[in-house]
Amino acid sequence: MKKKLVSLFIIAAFALTNTIALADPVLHGGVQTSDQIRKDLEDELFTGKVESIDRSDIIHMTVSQVLDSSINIEGDEFFAEVVNDVKGDSGVLIPKGSFAHGKISETTGAKSLGRTATISLDFDYIITPDGREIPIEGKMSTKLHPVASTAKIVAQDVGYTVAGGAVGGFLALNWLGLEAAIASQGYTIAGGAALGGVIGLGMSLKRKGSEVLIAPGDEIKVKINTKVTLPVYKDSALMQHEMLYPGLDIKITNIRHEEDPFGETNTITLTVLISNMSDRTISGLDSALVNDYNAVFRPSIFGDTKLMFRQIAPGEKYLGNISFAVDNLNRKFWLTFYDRRNKKAITKISIDNAYKKVSDKTKKKNDKIRTRKQNFKKQPDVLEDID
Repeated sequence: MKKKLVSLFIIAAFALTNTIALADPVLHGGVQTSDQIRKDLEDELFTGKVESIDRSDIIHMTVSQVLDSSINIEGDEFFAEVVNDVKGDSGVLIPKGSFAHGKISETTGAKSLGRTATISLDFDYIITPDGREIPIEGKMSTKLHPVASTAKIVAQDVGYTVAGGAVGGFLALNWLGLEAAIASQGYTIAGGAALGGVIGLGMSLKRKGSEVLIAPGDEIKVKINTKVTLPVYKDSALMQHEMLYPGLDIKITNIRHEEDPFGETNTITLTVLISNMSDRTISGLDSALVNDYNAVFRPSIFGDTKLMFRQIAPGEKYLGNISFAVDNLNRKFWLTFYDRRNKKAITKISIDNAYKKVSDKTKKKNDKIRTRKQNFKKQPDVLEDID
């Protein structure tokens, strides 16, 4: 029943937003069968090739809401978003922005002797942005391997899934309904600090482990445990919409994910090549990153500021860097420049489109820094310790 409600919601959202036109907007006479409509959409989205995801593939996801071992209970539902395109030899099989539905299957509280709490998650299906439903049987747990040392208070972040075949109807890419429906009051927290040294045997026996908290922006990894055959997407089907300004050519040539001075992995640094043959002067101070929830992030003074304080007049070209501190590196973003007088956007360049052309070396570095956090330890609330 819940699956049907989600599917109906997607269809309704698509009908209301109509964000992408996959066909000629001029109306023509005649009647198309549902099979013909489906075939036309398949031709728009897919290359006609099929490939299998095998046991060596890992899907990176981030939850859409906070999962807290001290609050959540068994049976609580959640969604996790795929944060990287899952690729085969011929192209993308599961695109970034797909959502996995899951439930909390088990929680255990923190215990004495420094034993941390645990959360176990079960996944049952993935919905791609075009509306296809891919059944899966997946598990992810923060439990340690039984032979792991009790001194290592860290969490496993790899779950194992068994994926089935792809089924379901076809809709246009980049619908906005499901993301808005499942987004919640997520927040980003700092990585847990290492536990202090144990003072005396009595203190070590009394010491209680940490609760577990998985927040939006924290990446979990799901490893495929069997083969599943899927169609290959066309590159054009996965491109995000952009808004261009006549004569203003902006190319994003590199995208780096970085830590801020406080150790938070929350900074996106762009290398931007600008050729301004337009009728206006633009400035880095009039720029921002805007995500798919329309949250606006202005340039960060803690990152690279070369472009931030530079003005590019008509007839000028400029190559420089600019950094933005964001709340979640895994969202979709657009580099946006505004008219200083009326504050309206004049151009929007998709970070996701540009990221497809970034070198594999840079992508690996970005993946490494985003997944550097190896535990999901909840930071203690200092107010709870006050009697």
